[in-house]
Amino acid sequence: MTAHAIPTYALYGEVAADPGADWLHCETIQSRSSLHGYLIEPHRHETLFQILHLESGRAEFISDGQQRTLTGPCVIVLPPLIVHGYTFSPDVEGSVLTLFDNRLGDILGAVPEAMDSFRAPRIVPLDAQDQADAIAADIAALAREFEGHAPGRLAVIEARLALILVTLHRQRLPHDRSDASTAEKAMRHLQRFRDLVGQDYRRHLPIEAYAQRLGLTAAHLNRLCRQHLGSSALDVIHQRLVLEAKRHLTFTTLSAKQVALTLSFDDPAYFARFFRQRTGMTPLQYRALQRRRGSPESRP
Repeated sequence: MTAHAIPTYALYGEVAADPGADWLHCETIQSRSSLHGYLIEPHRHETLFQILHLESGRAEFISDGQQRTLTGPCVIVLPPLIVHGYTFSPDVEGSVLTLFDNRLGDILGAVPEAMDSFRAPRIVPLDAQDQADAIAADIAALAREFEGHAPGRLAVIEARLALILVTLHRQRLPHDRSDASTAEKAMRHLQRFRDLVGQDYRRHLPIEAYAQRLGLTAAHLNRLCRQHLGSSALDVIHQRLVLEAKRHLTFTTLSAKQVALTLSFDDPAYFARFFRQRTGMTPLQYRALQRRRGSPESRP
C-alpha cells in the first residue's frame, strides 16, 4: 500500500462538531469487524482519538508498519494520525470508543498531567483482574448510556469516559514511559506541524519554513511525517488545502475560480489541476457529486 492509498477515516456517522452534536461513537469490535471478515485494513484518523478495548480473543495489530499479536484483556490507545490496522479472531469481544481529539483537554481538565499519557499510541495490558474488571464495567456503562436517551446522557458519557481515561493513565508502567518518550516527542512535533499548517496553509510556505519553526530540519520533518503519517510533509499541507477546497465547494456558492483565489492560488487552472490530481475529479464535478449525495464528505 502506497502512502497515498492510506485512507483517512472520519467518525462513524460523523456530524459536524458543533456543541449540540454527539462527539463520541461507541460500538463493539464484532459489529464492524465481522462485516469485513475480521480484517480492518491500515488507515488513520485525521482528528479522532480512539480507545480499543480487547476484552477477549486475539488481534494482530499493525501500527506504523510494526505488527504485534495481542490477546485480551488489554486496551489500545490511538491518538490521531497513526496508521493502524487489525486482524481479529472470530471469537473477539470488546469495544471501540472514538471521539474528537479536541475534546480530551476538556474531559481531563481536572487532571491535565494525564494528557501526556495519550500523546502517542500505547498498548495497556490489563493483567490484574481488578484492572480488567474496572475497565470492562466502565466501558459497558458508557455503552448503555450511548445507546439510551436518558436526560443528561452526554454528561454521563463524558463522566464515564473521564473515569476510563484516568484509569488508563494510572496503569502507565514505568518502562512504558521510557519506551513512549521518543514516539511522544515525534507526535508533539507532528501535532504542532498540523497546527501551523492549519494557520498558514493559504500562504503556501515551503517545508523549510515549517521545519525552522519546529526547530527541525526539513529532512527530519519529512522523516517524521513518512514514519508516523505515511505521507510527506508536503502531502500534509496539500491535504489541508484540499480539505478547505472541499469545504468551500460544499458549503458555499463561490465559483471554482473564487475558491482558488480564496486559497491563494494565483492561477485557477493550476488549482483545478491540483484538485483533480488529489481527488480524481474537477472542483465542479466534486460540487455536483456533493449536491447529489446531500451528505458532505468534507466535515472536520
